[in-house]
Amino acid sequence: MDIEQKQAELIDHFVNQASTLKGSALGSLLEETGNSVHLDVLRLFAHGTWSDFKRNAERLPQLSPEQTLKLKQLTVLTLAETNKVLPYDQLMQELDVTNVRELEDFLINECMYAGIVRGKLDQLRRCFEVRVQFAAGRDLRPGQLGTMIQTLSSWLATSDNLLVSIQDKIKWADTVSDLDRKHKKDVEDKVEEVKKSLSLKADIEFRGHEEVFSEPGGVMDYEEDRSRPKRRRHPIS
Repeated sequence: MDIEQKQAELIDHFVNQASTLKGSALGSLLEETGNSVHLDVLRLFAHGTWSDFKRNAERLPQLSPEQTLKLKQLTVLTLAETNKVLPYDQLMQELDVTNVRELEDFLINECMYAGIVRGKLDQLRRCFEVRVQFAAGRDLRPGQLGTMIQTLSSWLATSDNLLVSIQDKIKWADTVSDLDRKHKKDVEDKVEEVKKSLSLKADIEFRGHEEVFSEPGGVMDYEEDRSRPKRRRHPIS
């Protein structure tokens, strides 16, 4: 509690002093007042790791348990930035963890349940997989801005190309759809023409049969001729 209270007092002191300063002048304020160590702590939590703290522990202030936990969580995020499969041995070394059970409890309870990273624990391969999962981002380290701009520019160019490709596919689909509709209409028109042609032909044939049945000497006379006895022809002697 004493550590946190002292840090809070220092923060209030520098906030009051820095209220009128901007940019790099804020860092200069800490260095000029002999409190650059607190600036180093700020940088540590911005983009450092637990290993960075251990290497500089002699000149850095002692961390509270909450700060230690936070820095170890941030260490997992830093490792996940470049490696999507994190071996247990590497994690135990980076986090100062002595056994697998303690490491897995930390990853589950303090990382995944906290929502800062999502992944899968592979006990058979002894690794933590964050491939195609999720990890929260951290502040950029010095010198990373150019790389980040290049990465975002590449992503933007890829997105633009993908958008053009999608628009071309939409135009192609619209063209094919229009052709299909035109073809369907042509087929339907031809079917209607055939129907009309067959209907007209059937009507003509029906009328022809009516005329045959209604003409004098038509079918009735033919039936009468069939009922008359036929004359026999005598052979010529």
